[in-house]
Amino acid sequence: MRQKGHIFDGFVILVFLLSVSTITKATEGKDGFKQCEHIVKQWASSSLDLEVKNDKHVLQNLLFFLHVPRTGGRTYFHCFLKKLYASSLECPRSYDKLRIDPRKPKCRLLVTHDDYSMMNKLHKDETSVVTILRNPIDRVFSAYEFSVEVAARFLVHPNLTSATKMSGRLRSKNTISTLDIWPWKYLVPWMREDLFARREAREQNGHSVVTSTNPYDMKEMVMPLHEYINNPIARDIIHNGATFQVAGLANNSYLTEAHDVRHCALKYQSLGDYVLKVAKKRLDDMLYVGLTENHKESATMFANVVGTQAISQFTGSTSHGDHTAKNSSEQGSSLLESDFDTTYHHSNSTYQKPNQISAADQGEATKENMTAGKLMDAYESCISNLWKTQSERRINSLKKIDPANFTKEGRRQVSEALLQEITSLNHLDVELYKYAQTIFANQHKRMLVNKNQLDSDFDDSYRAFSWEAICIAISVVFVALFAVLFVTAKRRTSKLKL
Repeated sequence: MRQKGHIFDGFVILVFLLSVSTITKATEGKDGFKQCEHIVKQWASSSLDLEVKNDKHVLQNLLFFLHVPRTGGRTYFHCFLKKLYASSLECPRSYDKLRIDPRKPKCRLLVTHDDYSMMNKLHKDETSVVTILRNPIDRVFSAYEFSVEVAARFLVHPNLTSATKMSGRLRSKNTISTLDIWPWKYLVPWMREDLFARREAREQNGHSVVTSTNPYDMKEMVMPLHEYINNPIARDIIHNGATFQVAGLANNSYLTEAHDVRHCALKYQSLGDYVLKVAKKRLDDMLYVGLTENHKESATMFANVVGTQAISQFTGSTSHGDHTAKNSSEQGSSLLESDFDTTYHHSNSTYQKPNQISAADQGEATKENMTAGKLMDAYESCISNLWKTQSERRINSLKKIDPANFTKEGRRQVSEALLQEITSLNHLDVELYKYAQTIFANQHKRMLVNKNQLDSDFDDSYRAFSWEAICIAISVVFVALFAVLFVTAKRRTSKLKL
């Protein structure tokens, strides 16, 4: 009996402890949500209070291209921006400038994967922001494929140690690689390690035959897509990545509170709505928002909205000459704050306003008297060559993990359940993309209205010119006729006198 009594007492104590633990956790969870809600609300409120004072439709002195990964931004950089802006005008954080000449005195173009928090380092009223968004599901696929593609290039090495040493030696030679650029500096090493591990497993098993025909589920060759999207690294960087980047909360953010806000928004899904609201406001304030899926329309709009203004700025500046540029640059205000980064110290940096850029700094488009139409022609030619090079490199990389060849046909083999999971994991990006589509449609309407207005103005000018020309022509005819009549009459008078 005593033994049964002890057992019963122990059971009661255990139930009591479990109850206390459950109540404590519930209380902590409630308090944790309230604390997180306060953190996120405070950040959102301060972010929404920041207003763009200048006309957002006017290109300012600095163009900040906020490049969301896997949206086609590199194409715009190479085939648009490099034709509009001379290399000497690229800011140090731009592509291929990560560790090169960090104290350049001129900074007119910033193209980077850095998030919107970069604006805290810039003069907001003198900066225009542009970006491109992509269908979130397609962007996840593309991020997965690119991670595998770049990581597969290292499979020419006998093992992971050799590959890691080689990439380290290349980086020490001051050359820029994908491993230097966010987010690939996290995603590629992770995927590279996984590829080598799977290759070693195949070798140990005697090169086992790949059983699946679905390239996104060939676990013998490469990390399956369903494993990729559920990994903590992907959840931190890939999912809802566009929303966090536009809001300024990526894991490379310059904001001190970014980590806490991100943590709370990821932990409590309802708090993500505050982040989404801020991201939408950011898009509203941008000069241009493009869509990867509407490639042709987006490119045409970029040429007309951004390209024409950039050309106009630089064309107007050439007449002032190098002497004015030199003197004015010495009086220019600092564009980047001195606390930018210990590697990229800009305490002595100055930017030059449009009428302070010398002829030597004019972009290729400006020197060739480029128009929006000519810029589009140059863009089409450029992307054709660029896409061909990228395609060849992709094919060569994926040969190393054959038969895992990623194609549009291969994507059709991905189950509907997995697609729904990707959509759910990217619910914020899905909503932001819908909002971007609305902005894009409004931009397109505005561009057509402006074009029609220009055509109308031209027609009015042409009509006015035509009437003026007709009036002048009639006046000339009358004067000529009068002169002829006068000369004829004078001759007749002379004959009568004789």
